Amino acid sequence: MQIDFHHATTYVLARLAGFEHPDASIVAYSAQYVDDATNTGVVHFTNGAMYRRINSAHKMVDYRNFKELANHQVWIPFHFLPGNGLKTAGDNPKGSFIEKIICKPNSFVAKDMVRACIKNKNRKYSLHRLGITMHVYADTWAHHGFAGVNHPVNNISHLDDSEESGDSSVAASKLGTFFGDLFDKASSQLIGDTFPLGHGAALSCPDKPYLKWSYIDHNDKKVSRDNTKDFLKASDELCKAMQRYRIGDPDASVSGLLKADKDKIKDLFESIRDDDGEDRHEKWLKYIAKGHFSFPAVNLKYIAKGKGSWKYKALNTKREADLKGEKFIYKPIFLDSDWKLFHDALQAHHFEVIHDILPRYGICAA
Repeated sequence: MQIDFHHATTYVLARLAGFEHPDASIVAYSAQYVDDATNTGVVHFTNGAMYRRINSAHKMVDYRNFKELANHQVWIPFHFLPGNGLKTAGDNPKGSFIEKIICKPNSFVAKDMVRACIKNKNRKYSLHRLGITMHVYADTWAHHGFAGVNHPVNNISHLDDSEESGDSSVAASKLGTFFGDLFDKASSQLIGDTFPLGHGAALSCPDKPYLKWSYIDHNDKKVSRDNTKDFLKASDELCKAMQRYRIGDPDASVSGLLKADKDKIKDLFESIRDDDGEDRHEKWLKYIAKGHFSFPAVNLKYIAKGKGSWKYKALNTKREADLKGEKFIYKPIFLDSDWKLFHDALQAHHFEVIHDILPRYGICAA
């Protein structure tokens, strides 16, 4: 999923779950910032203080840059949560270990992740962690069938989105452009020593809310995907998760989305058909600003880096990446800044997923 869902739709879902604007804004910003937190390492201050952060994403210029993506510490806990074949803890899917790693929608692993988030509601960074959790939870629908490791399980062929284009497959054409001689146009399949990580070979097909598409998976089975249906199901489950968070009970019986709200969200998924996620995001923000949903109109913004961003407010820097040896002026407000709390939450999420949740399912990850 891209910024239109992770920021705008998540904000809408948070409001519909009962959050007021300030808290919903934190949740939505955090959900999107998972894709924008690309820097890692120690932040040094002029007074000798230090803060260590981790990253939850990589910069990706295009889909040829697989070597830049080969960091399992990012992809497994933050984007391709292992689904254990939709089996419960202690049970294993058929096949080899890789079958446990493949992402599955709303798996028991994902539910345990949501449960852990709700149980830690008393933390200062809990809203930020909720946003991070909602990002990963949503991606279990968009990324299902793929794994966050370099493995042939991610190899696909005959990628086809021609139902949407009304002509030949746009996706296959893009693959041919990106990969040149490494792409077999006859089978719409990557060949050679490319790195099959995540849904790279599927380009951005899993991320577009309006798209209907298909492909042949690593088992030579045809997979047909209806993103609108998947995204709508994800929206309802995210709303339920946030309703349970507000109650403070991961097992609470909640309503999820009301039909009128669900219909409006579905309509936007289907009608906003820009290829670029940023363009779709801008249109969602306009609908939010004119009071399209059952909560008051609000001018929602998202600034990842630079002036006005969480990082700018915390460290007073406009740079996207820190300079080597750079030191920042320390201010006491840093400890309560959204940027610092987000990174606290990022580390808490990473630790719990890798060291507590996945081992219950027999999954050992870096």
